[in-house]
Amino acid sequence: MSRPMRVLGIDPGLTRCGIGVVEGSVGRPLSLVDVNVVRTSSTLPVAERLVTIERGIDAWLDEYRPDAVAVERVFARSDSSTIMGTAQASGIALVCAARRGLPVALHTPSEVKAAVSGNGRADKAQVGAMITRILRLETLPKPADAADALALAITHIWRGGAQARIDAAVAATRGRAATPSFRSRA
Repeated sequence: MSRPMRVLGIDPGLTRCGIGVVEGSVGRPLSLVDVNVVRTSSTLPVAERLVTIERGIDAWLDEYRPDAVAVERVFARSDSSTIMGTAQASGIALVCAARRGLPVALHTPSEVKAAVSGNGRADKAQVGAMITRILRLETLPKPADAADALALAITHIWRGGAQARIDAAVAATRGRAATPSFRSRA
C-alpha cells in the first residue's frame, strides 16, 4: 500500500484565498487535516495584500509540509473585475510552492467538479455535499473559498495520485525495455 499523500489545495483570491490540507490515497478514505482562508482588506494596497497571502501560504507550507500543491487554474469569468486579483494570488501560490521544490498542479473548476461529484457542471451545493461526504464532515467548511480549496486537494490526490502511478509504471517499463544492440557493419 502506498504512503498517503498530503496535498495543500489553494483557491486563489485577493480578498479571500482558500487553503485546505487533505491527506489520503486513491482507493482509501481521505482525511481533512485543516482548512481556512487567508483574508486581506480591500483598503490595503495590492502589494501589501499579496504579501499577506504569501505569508499565509508560507505558514501553511511550513506547518503542514504537503507533498504537493493544487491550485485552481485561473480562467476568464464573466466578472472580469476579479480576474487580475485571482491571477496575482495564484502566482503567489505558485511561487511559494516552487520555492520549496514542491510539485504544483493546476486544476480547472470543471475538472474539480467532475473529480469530486462526477459532473463537470455540478453546482456549488452538489460539490459541497460531496466534499462533506468524502471527508466525512458534519458540515461544509465556510466560506466557499475554503471548501473549494478542499475540493482542489481531493482532486489532486485522486487524479494526481493516479497520474503518479501511471508515470511510475511507464518509467519502470522503459527501464525494463531491452536496449538496442548495435552491430558493426564492417
